[in-house]
Amino acid sequence: MGRIGDRFEKLRASGEPALVVFLSAGDPSLEATDELVLAMAQSGADVIEIGVPFSDPIADGPKIQASSERGLRGGATLRRILGTVRRLRPKVEQPLVLMGYANPFFAMGAERFAADASEVGVDGIIVPDLPPEEGEDFFRAVNAAGVDCILLAAPTTSDARMKLLAERTRGFLYYVSLSGVTGARVELASGIQDRVRLAKDLATVPVCVGFGISTPEQAREVGGYADGVVVGSAIVDRIEAAG
Repeated sequence: MGRIGDRFEKLRASGEPALVVFLSAGDPSLEATDELVLAMAQSGADVIEIGVPFSDPIADGPKIQASSERGLRGGATLRRILGTVRRLRPKVEQPLVLMGYANPFFAMGAERFAADASEVGVDGIIVPDLPPEEGEDFFRAVNAAGVDCILLAAPTTSDARMKLLAERTRGFLYYVSLSGVTGARVELASGIQDRVRLAKDLATVPVCVGFGISTPEQAREVGGYADGVVVGSAIVDRIEAAG
């Protein structure tokens, strides 16, 4: 069992949900990313997602799109982000997960990325635009290197497909709480709890809920029935506001 499994096992024993946090690498600079990740780790985050900036982040709303653009201007490339993980790994006990789109990973090559990610201490990877059927060879190489490939389910996911995703995901299953892109919402979408219950019945790994969770009250509500809560846009918004 890797760092992701260990973290969730400890939280389960204490009856706590995980707080999974997201930031875009290079926003506002790679040096700042090091400092922000360390601050998140020291402030109680359980899993830290490091976004790999991309020019066409189709699953993301305006806030994370803008942070991705700032990250690209800040010089964040996949190779440099792996260097960031290498620097952070001795200082951070929490799992570090890369979240990004397929093109940069494919440009590096599955075998090279898998080896390099494992060597620097990446614990997991989330690729929103790569379904398991299209990414079978890539996911096989990355999983074999000891890096968990985390798959996503959504409100539009059929029960049969939910079963497939629950069987193939590693680390945890990421349940997207709404039909749409990332971004803070005033209210949570309806029906999340029932779908999360189905996912938990099917999966042997934890189920975390993300997209649209923007307040402590929403996080507490989702944490009452999910194994973890993912907060991204609300954090990116605070990073931008801090200048």
